[in-house]
Parts: sequence; structure tokens; C-alpha cells
Amino acid sequence: MNTDGHLKIGAIVFPDIDQLDFAGPFEVLTRLPNAAFHVLWKEKMPVRDMRGLILTPDKAFSEAPPLDVLIVPGGYGQEALMDDEAVLSFIRKQAAQAKYVMSVCTGALTCGAAGLLRGRRATTNWTVFHLLEYFGATPVKQRVVVDGNFVSTAGVSAGLDGALLLAAMLRGPRAAEQIQLYIEYAPQPPFRGGKPETAPPGILEAAKEAARAMAEDRLATARRIAQRLDLGS
Repeated sequence: MNTDGHLKIGAIVFPDIDQLDFAGPFEVLTRLPNAAFHVLWKEKMPVRDMRGLILTPDKAFSEAPPLDVLIVPGGYGQEALMDDEAVLSFIRKQAAQAKYVMSVCTGALTCGAAGLLRGRRATTNWTVFHLLEYFGATPVKQRVVVDGNFVSTAGVSAGLDGALLLAAMLRGPRAAEQIQLYIEYAPQPPFRGGKPETAPPGILEAAKEAARAMAEDRLATARRIAQRLDLGS
């Protein structure tokens, strides 16, 4: 593996993105030596994340170079991307020659709509984990899943884990460990309920209820796109 060549890394941003899906990998991968990181959207206009934080792309899709790594984040606005051919065609074009594509959280569903999950092992946020099969994927309950050149991560904060693993794959474990130490990534969460299996029942039910409407919308979208991809329902 050549760990010295210049790397071109890009991440898609979009309206109603979950900024941590983007910012976690950005924090890690911008620290790789001899690498350029591009923030990408259909146009170079600022977008607001789902909580109001403003992110500004530095390149439109039409200006993006062939990427070595493409990051596809999630967030509430991700559902609209599954019907956005400009986004899907950009993902397909970049994925065809990239060393790696990494989805974060529900970004896996966007990759699924682009046809990238067919025959792949993958993970995503727990609220939509069951939808992976609609895109031809084999769901795997892990925080990070690597299948060939496709890396998928579970919900939001798992993008940090995936990015560190990707850093090791690109520049070797030593570089990744140095980044991990520099950002002092040594999680010690104050509560054990960071995944459905360990969350108190009342907390889990409240979280499910809060996500119910979005989950139902995404289920309908997944079923429709499965038909479009000829994957059945």
C-alpha cells in the first residue's frame, strides 16, 4: 500500500445535514499528511445543518476533482437526497474511481439509493438499520463495517471511529493513533444508553417515538427506491 501519495478527500454537505456526521470525519481526516479536504455541494452556497449551524462548501460538484475518499453524511435532509439525481450521479461517479467511500449514519441510505449497497455488508443509525435490506445490503450490527472499499458507520458519533480506521487504512496505524491522541479521543460517556441494547427501556421508547415520523417517511422512501433499483419491496 502506498501511504505517501497526495490524497484528495471530499465530503458532501447539504441542507439539514447533521453537522457531526461531517465534522467528526473532517476533524480526523484533515490532519492526515499530504492531503486536501474539499467540502462539496451542488453549488457554493452556505447550507444550514438541522440545528442551524452554517456550513459553506468550497467546491460545487462540477468543480470537484476525482476523489480518493468520498464521505457521505446523514441527517434529516438526507431523505431528500435519495431522489436527487444530481447528488446520486455525483456519488456514483466519484465512487467508481475512489479508493474509499465512507457513509456516516443515515448517509448509508443515500449511498443505497445511488446503488452502492447492493451486495455489501453495511451499518447505519439504529433507527433505520432495518432499511438497509431495501437497498440490497446485508445489515451488520457494528459501529464500523468495512466491505471492500466501502466503509459504513453507525449513528453520528461513529463517524469519528470510521474516520480513524480510514486514516489507518490510508496512512498506516501510527498516523491514525497520533491523530487520535492529538484530539484526545478516549470516550468515557456518562451514561450507558448510547445504543438500543443498553438504553433504559423508557429512554429507548422515548427515542423511538421522537424518531417515528421520520422513520415512517424513510421506510416509504426506501420501499419506493427499492422498486426503482429493481430490488423488490
